[in-house]
Amino acid sequence: MSRLRCAIDSATAVFAAAGIDSARTDAEELAAHLAGTERGRLALLDPPGDDFFARYHDVVSARSQRVPLQHLTGTASLGPVTVHVGPGVFIPRPETEALLEWAMAQPLGPQPVIVDVCTGSGALALALARHRPGARVLAIDDSDAALDYARRNCVGTGVELVRADATTPGLLAELDGGVDLVVANPPYIPDGAVLEPEVAQHDPAHALFGGPDGMAVIAAVAVAAGRWLRPGGRFAVEHDDTTSALTVDTVGDTGLFDAVTARRDLTGRLRFVTAVRKD
Repeated sequence: MSRLRCAIDSATAVFAAAGIDSARTDAEELAAHLAGTERGRLALLDPPGDDFFARYHDVVSARSQRVPLQHLTGTASLGPVTVHVGPGVFIPRPETEALLEWAMAQPLGPQPVIVDVCTGSGALALALARHRPGARVLAIDDSDAALDYARRNCVGTGVELVRADATTPGLLAELDGGVDLVVANPPYIPDGAVLEPEVAQHDPAHALFGGPDGMAVIAAVAVAAGRWLRPGGRFAVEHDDTTSALTVDTVGDTGLFDAVTARRDLTGRLRFVTAVRKD
């Protein structure tokens, strides 16, 4: 295993020099992916052959150029689910884990209706569908590329995919007053923000930017959620870490919600807002 350890050490150094904070983790994750094992089991592998090291060299080179780790492995995880991702779809990130935990903890009935707005790969919808097998889960997105991934990820599940622009007035009027939970991870980054190369060069801009202040889609989604939700229904929307107060005001200004609350992600940053539909 000394050759593998040396290769991982070398990759770690290359990644660190490229400015990648998770250098050791990424080096090990890529090795585990190519070996078809888990990162924690690398030490148990039989010595890999020359073909492994040739392929490892190629993916290390790509990652050092800031190609996202998830594009190289082809998958990303959110809570209990792992989804297929790649060019053209937003990569689920740990920032959304806290929103997911909040959503799973809400007191819903045995057969709730859940809407996931701007679903992307479908990860949030799939995680909630797995957590609540009796739920009707609808997942909305307007990107054909994203929906291609979502369809692949949702095969064999009951998640209903809807191609639609979440900012369309009157969207899905048939749901009005009948939804129990709305979650959204919309485009929310203010235009012109400086981003890491993995995001700026590889995530679709359509899934990232939400207008000059990042609020264009959030405002529309808050209105739609207020229309869809039954009295007492729950709403959660992710936002940029610079726009928590603005998101609280935007949701509150609809006049449709009580208990509008700013909440933190797992790193302690204000990251999403929750609310309860008024009676």
